[in-house]
Amino acid sequence: MSGTREMREGGVRGSAGAPGSTHATGAADSGELAAFLRELKTYEGRPAAEAGIGKDRVNEPMIRHWCEAMGDANPAYAGPDAIAPPTMLQAWTMGGLKGHKGDAGRSAAYDALFGLLDGAGFTSVVATDCEQEYLRPLRPGDAITFDAVIESVSAQKTTKLGTGHFVTTRMDVQANGEPAGTHRFRILKYAPARSGPRGRQTGRTRPRPVINRDNSGFWAGAERHRLLVQRCTDCAALRFPWLPGCNGCGSQRWDTVEASGEGTVYSYVVMHHPPFPAFDPPYAVGLVELAEGVRMISNVVGVPADEVRIGMPVRVEFRQVEKDLVLPVFRAVPGSAD
Repeated sequence: MSGTREMREGGVRGSAGAPGSTHATGAADSGELAAFLRELKTYEGRPAAEAGIGKDRVNEPMIRHWCEAMGDANPAYAGPDAIAPPTMLQAWTMGGLKGHKGDAGRSAAYDALFGLLDGAGFTSVVATDCEQEYLRPLRPGDAITFDAVIESVSAQKTTKLGTGHFVTTRMDVQANGEPAGTHRFRILKYAPARSGPRGRQTGRTRPRPVINRDNSGFWAGAERHRLLVQRCTDCAALRFPWLPGCNGCGSQRWDTVEASGEGTVYSYVVMHHPPFPAFDPPYAVGLVELAEGVRMISNVVGVPADEVRIGMPVRVEFRQVEKDLVLPVFRAVPGSAD
């Protein structure tokens, strides 16, 4: 079986600017740019991590916490014959806050590639998309090992965030020595858009959501100020975010229902750092549980960020943030912060 999570490089175009410490500012000529790209390309095919060992075996507590956080009640993930949710594939390879020490940190080649990009002025990083392929189910007790390779480095691109290069790594995951899945991860190493007069940021446009064939119906609904939730037409289960198949029965047949927009704050974080030109910290990002039972992430507005609370009633509000983009946010119900 296979699954894909996709975020396309929307709005990306080739840049005429050149790399280097003057590269990201566009001061170098096309010959320098071509030479720099050739140097970057020498890293393709080199290891990003070798002989990695998962810090924990596949285990029931991590599966349970994942399912609770994602609101996934699929019975396949519980009981004596439980399997791990396929999309947890990367979770078993992660090193936690302290990372991997000795067994599989980033390789020297990966660090050298990032050093080269940093030295050229591409000092910021943002994840853009991931793609996973599942070769066999993971079960509690499985021992996870992995290797990773630098699969590709793109030519220089210009996005709304700035100019840089997309770097794709491919991780091959094994369970008890058998191939279990593949995880491709793409990031953008970029030079942030320049500041305008008196240090004002010229690019305060917030990052755009990636709209693809799986979720375009949701964004079309938002444009009409309708909060649409998918419903499986076989088992009637509601789901969010939008997916091509049902988590409960696996059916690919679905329709939509319009949510009331009423909900409560299930969990939240208040963002203070790092600063980003499109946002004014502190601001609250909430996991909102809708009255219909599904959960979605968006900003909580209408009260100071430090007054947001778990259980706070909220109501959807649609904001026209750009000429062609409407975003749902959740406004605290008046009096709910008292």
